[in-house]
Amino acid sequence: MNRRSLLTLAALAGAAAFAGVAGPERLAPIGVAHAAAPDGLMDAGPLGEMALGDPNAPNTVIEYASMTCSHCAAFHENAWPAFKEKYVDTGKVYFIFREYPLDALATAAFMLARCGPKERYFPLVDLMFNRQAEWAFTDNPKQALLTFVRQAGFTEESFNACLSNKEIQDGVLAVKTRAANDFGVSSTPTFFFNGEMKRGELSIEDIDAILAD
Repeated sequence: MNRRSLLTLAALAGAAAFAGVAGPERLAPIGVAHAAAPDGLMDAGPLGEMALGDPNAPNTVIEYASMTCSHCAAFHENAWPAFKEKYVDTGKVYFIFREYPLDALATAAFMLARCGPKERYFPLVDLMFNRQAEWAFTDNPKQALLTFVRQAGFTEESFNACLSNKEIQDGVLAVKTRAANDFGVSSTPTFFFNGEMKRGELSIEDIDAILAD
């Protein structure tokens, strides 16, 4: 993904930049990949951390996700509500969500989430995951994404301005680059439970078993 792709999108001529978005994501099986937390895992990216829950909770869970990843959407639809209610809202887990866009459209979606007020980040991410098919897998994803985020208060002008913001684009991509180079992340979703990596779409039962260990 390069800067030209997003600038083309912002100029309303970027549909071609998203060719192949609907292709299959790389998905690894669920399983432990590291016995100890990689150095620097808890360091926030250039744009700051997007997190929910108590920072002093006994457990920390980090998720790396892509907005166009169907397995990420399935996790957020099927397991996330129960996970949040059972662990995050009760103070048992501090949850950190990090961007790992697999394509230009996912990068654009994350940029738009970052451009809004901080308190609207997670509601917009949830909405994008829950209705992913409406904007991510269409013949004209650029126009579909614009139409979709109008619900969150974006205008065509603010949409284009956001996607032309080099600082936000670089910040989103920096999180992905560090995750790939330093932490061994290569697919989405990838989770770190108290520093221990687990790859793949998790169920609430999977999470219960992990946190019970």
